[in-house]
Amino acid sequence: MIQGYFLIKSGSSEQAFQLKELHLPELLPGQVIVHVEAFGLNFADVMARKGKYRDAPAYPFIPGYDIVGVVLRVHSPSDQHWVGKRVAGFCRFGGYAQQVITSVEAMVEINDIPTAHALSLCTQGVTASFMAEMISRVHQGRFALVHAAAGGVGSLLVQLLQHKGILTIAKVRSQEKVAALNLINPTHIVVSNQKTYEKKVKEIVGEKGLIASFNAVAGTTVKTDIRLLGSGGKLFLFGGAGVLHAKFGVLSLLNFVRKTGIYSPIPFMMQSKAMVGVNMLKIADDNPSVLAYHLKLCFDHYKNQVLMPIPATSFHHSNLHAAHELLESGNSTGKLVVYWGDLD
Repeated sequence: MIQGYFLIKSGSSEQAFQLKELHLPELLPGQVIVHVEAFGLNFADVMARKGKYRDAPAYPFIPGYDIVGVVLRVHSPSDQHWVGKRVAGFCRFGGYAQQVITSVEAMVEINDIPTAHALSLCTQGVTASFMAEMISRVHQGRFALVHAAAGGVGSLLVQLLQHKGILTIAKVRSQEKVAALNLINPTHIVVSNQKTYEKKVKEIVGEKGLIASFNAVAGTTVKTDIRLLGSGGKLFLFGGAGVLHAKFGVLSLLNFVRKTGIYSPIPFMMQSKAMVGVNMLKIADDNPSVLAYHLKLCFDHYKNQVLMPIPATSFHHSNLHAAHELLESGNSTGKLVVYWGDLD
């Protein structure tokens, strides 16, 4: 019997999930079944549980984007060599299950790479790699701001940017997260809330401004980051954490949009600035080879010691609710990993 955690309704992590039996459909060409050793949590999972993720399927469904496990079965005779291989990869939902169907293109062989490291390099790694690739080495010596720098995406971004010669300002909300940042040695660390970091960043970058800001918060920070950008700078928006704690439905969403702002392209053109929205689920739908490219690239960087995930936080699946609560709180650092068996 195969089991998985179904998201059956929005609400608290203790009430929203139900562990129950599932039946996998027949494999299609290019697909494989993976026996899941562990799965990763992503902020989109929390947004889906709160009923604030538009791309989520209708309830009930099994969340989860990234998994580590062993290939059990493949569809195509040409893919038989994958059977028995330990892999990490993506699934389009379904990851919170003991077995999952994914495509050959969406996984990479990992041999004995630690589970937590491998999961860190999947959704978070690919997101970081996709954005970092848009910053040219021509901008070596310029500064980039990374919000939530002790998180899964942020900590990898810092490393990828510094590998390209970009100076980094790693922003976190609390002093407790500085220890995690010291492991990856950003150029500067800024401990600040969303309202007070502008002055601190200006003191670091001076008149030249930022070459990039990587923002998973949105809200009022968008306006601040646009002001901080220098000529040729890019603002990357890859999350909307600021809307998570909104309590008043549509009114709160409208207020979030108001704080974020609605922008004309003309000022961006005149100041030579850009705003880039990043949704890897949409990119995967339109061009899955992009994810495959960045997944392989992340593991190549790991093997070449360019990338080293900061320590993850691990949970047994019976404590899934606690893992969700920690991620929702904003107090976690690195990847959150949930194991079906013993923790590594």
